[in-house]
Amino acid sequence: MAYDASLISEIVNRVMAECNIPASNNDGDIPVGVSNRHIHLTHEHVETLFGKGYQLTPLKDLSQPGQYACKEVLTIVGPSLRPIENVRVLGPERKASQVEISRTDSFTLKVKPPVRESGDIKGSAGVTIIGPKGVVTLDEGCIIANRHIHMSLDEGAAFGLKDGDYVDVEAKGARRTMFYDVQVRVHKDFRLEMHIDTDDANAAGLGNGSKVKLIKR
Repeated sequence: MAYDASLISEIVNRVMAECNIPASNNDGDIPVGVSNRHIHLTHEHVETLFGKGYQLTPLKDLSQPGQYACKEVLTIVGPSLRPIENVRVLGPERKASQVEISRTDSFTLKVKPPVRESGDIKGSAGVTIIGPKGVVTLDEGCIIANRHIHMSLDEGAAFGLKDGDYVDVEAKGARRTMFYDVQVRVHKDFRLEMHIDTDDANAAGLGNGSKVKLIKR
């Protein structure tokens, strides 16, 4: 019986990623995390959308320590009035609410979000968030997250990089791709992982647990 080695490798990497087991380093040195559209909320907006005194319900820990997916999902709407439903809320609560979408999503919503680092929302696109108990309209806060790599302090030192540096990243495989101007984010609580959105992942044929090669300038 013949086996497809590439398919088996992909399945193994997916299982290992789900179990938080580091994948092999044969194809590169940076694991990939694919970020789907999601929402970050302030406490005030949590209460507006879900009711007074409501607390977000952690569903699953994410790869970065202290970050988690919540049970709660919401609907977002833009000028097109075509809603995107079941957009996951991520915790913990933040000082400013933020909606992160892909370029493809922006065409559905008819909004023009800038490509930004998470948290940099000044002058970004507006969007409306609909919850079971209320509605929040953000004048700004909708962005497309920039490509970035999380690193711990030790990992940053090992690569010879500091917070705010920029690197290039090569994705090998059937859809070989070079990502330019990838921001490096170094913090004591971070864990090594490159974050890209679904558009980038699909274009390069990458999934959670795929490996890419960091190239210093």
